[in-house]
Amino acid sequence: MSRRRRKPLPQEPVRCQIETLSHDGRGIARDNGKTQFVDGALPGETVMAKVVGSRSKFDELRTLEVLEATAERITPPCDFADLCGGCSLQHMSGDAQIQFKEQTLREHFAHFGGVEPEEWVAPMRSESLGYRRKARLGVKYVPARESVLVGFREKRNSFLTDIDRCVVLDPRIGEKIMPLRELLHSLEAFRRVPQVEVACGDDVAAMVFRNMDDLCASDREALIAFGQAHDLHIYLQPKGPDTVHRIWPETGPERLSYRLDEFDLTMAFHPMDFTQVNAELNRTMVHRAIEWLDVQPDDRVLDLFCGLGNFTLPLARKAGKVVGVEGDEAMVVRGRENAEANQLSNVEFHGADLQADFTRQSWAAEGFDRVLIDPPRSGAQEVCEYLTSFGAKRVVYVSCNPATLARDAGVLVRNGYRLVRAGVMDMFPHTTHVESMALFERKE
Repeated sequence: MSRRRRKPLPQEPVRCQIETLSHDGRGIARDNGKTQFVDGALPGETVMAKVVGSRSKFDELRTLEVLEATAERITPPCDFADLCGGCSLQHMSGDAQIQFKEQTLREHFAHFGGVEPEEWVAPMRSESLGYRRKARLGVKYVPARESVLVGFREKRNSFLTDIDRCVVLDPRIGEKIMPLRELLHSLEAFRRVPQVEVACGDDVAAMVFRNMDDLCASDREALIAFGQAHDLHIYLQPKGPDTVHRIWPETGPERLSYRLDEFDLTMAFHPMDFTQVNAELNRTMVHRAIEWLDVQPDDRVLDLFCGLGNFTLPLARKAGKVVGVEGDEAMVVRGRENAEANQLSNVEFHGADLQADFTRQSWAAEGFDRVLIDPPRSGAQEVCEYLTSFGAKRVVYVSCNPATLARDAGVLVRNGYRLVRAGVMDMFPHTTHVESMALFERKE
């Protein structure tokens, strides 16, 4: 039996009246009751758009021309914003982006948690360009262009965008896209390097080249020379993450670092470690989290999903004792390294799967005055169900997913906590990522 052939997509542009914005940043219009998701369109606008996909219940379109623009529309700071998938909201003013993210968080609290904070706080913001310190850049040789492309995928497909710079990446990386493309094209292995991980510390940046084959001597020399010329640390990754190794500089620890001056801390990390991509916003975030927790000198504090100690060590500057718990053993090791390097003796790190039953862990039987939670996108439902056992008076929840934050907020409220305040953090300007923070207090 033959498959049903898809109906050809309309070739003529479609006029769309944009009503609102989807959570992924696309304008929403309707045509005879059918939903239209329109890339590059804002609420209140009239646009001409091309149909690029069709399903039974909705169509997907891309804006070709804005006939009537809203006041929130701006000229994107990047020449590639319409095509590149690295950003989705560059055509929207910064204030409008923040309002969109706040509204998203409000809707999720209501829909998934059935809760609302007693107070909405001002959003945390940073510089919107040159902020991004971590990224994975795709690499692809395109024979038709006789060129190697380096960058992010195009919107809604797997093709790499042909860019020569990136204004949201840290300039130490974003201004080197063309030299990087030229370097990769010059290698004998130019077809066998599919990606480059980039990471920046305060003083130096690093590139990790995923090499599918062993590199010849001349290719290694070219990479080293590139690192020397551009003041970059150069790493290779021939297989899995555990094979990452540095080839330049030849000596010294394989670490980058960032400062948290407010707490007199230097945080060291490996280029493949998880760190916050936005250093400026991270400093503001750490300050607010500790301010909200109102840590006292004799408090015992629990930091769950603690990573390399981004919150744990600042907390240790304020509290009597801090316990950090993390599922990634490499991060546990890194946390201990950072505690020792910063001469902190009132902190300990433990490895545990916080998505599974952790109640028999020794640290879980201890009481805590304050708890900080910074989970992955899947949230911390299991932790929140158990949280009352710790006896904490205050809980700060740092979230990268408003849906799971809202769900978990509902759990905490049902288990005897008040949602005192909440607000968004613009960790990823020009994207639809909604990062947020919420404070819970135990009901008396």
